[in-house]
Amino acid sequence: MAEGLRERKKRQTRQHISDVATGLFMARGFEAVTIAEIAEAAEVSVNTVYNYFPTKEDLFVDREEEVVDRPSRLVRERAAGQSAARALMDQLRQDIRERHAYVGLSEGYDRFRQVIVESPTLMARLFTIQGKAVHQLGVTLREEAAADPGDPRPEFIAHQLVGLQNAVLRSIIRGLAEGGGVDAVAEDALRKVDVMESLLSDAVLNYAAKNTP
Repeated sequence: MAEGLRERKKRQTRQHISDVATGLFMARGFEAVTIAEIAEAAEVSVNTVYNYFPTKEDLFVDREEEVVDRPSRLVRERAAGQSAARALMDQLRQDIRERHAYVGLSEGYDRFRQVIVESPTLMARLFTIQGKAVHQLGVTLREEAAADPGDPRPEFIAHQLVGLQNAVLRSIIRGLAEGGGVDAVAEDALRKVDVMESLLSDAVLNYAAKNTP
């Protein structure tokens, strides 16, 4: 359905508030900025900010739903004959080669990372987001593999696959923080993906292979 005028204005207002907040967070750090300051800079009321973003963290992680759903979406959209693990690892390699923001290699991500690691509140929220991604991927794997309700494998495999991605991301962040160049850090990350893949069992690597038509 076409987006109505009211819906478009709400979306634009939400995006404007988010953009203003992000600019303030990048300039001064997350903890130093108040909701009142964001409202003033965005020329809206404090209540309006809260109507769109129930918590201050929501302003920083305004794409949380997309991040949480991404592993599940990649599994749902995997090619015929491709397993869940292969779909996720292929995309991880592609993100690294393309220097994508998802793996912290895009231009300007250094400051974004710094704001996160300097804020205990955001670090806690990041941990929560990762947990949600694991849970949702577990649900998706159970559906895609038609696993029994009592089968623990979908949840355990979800933990392994999301954990692998998080380990690579931490490696990238650490490499950049230590002064490594983007290209060198990316190449190192690709090597580590290969190592991690070699450590996964066949049961994990081949789980939920999509049936060919």
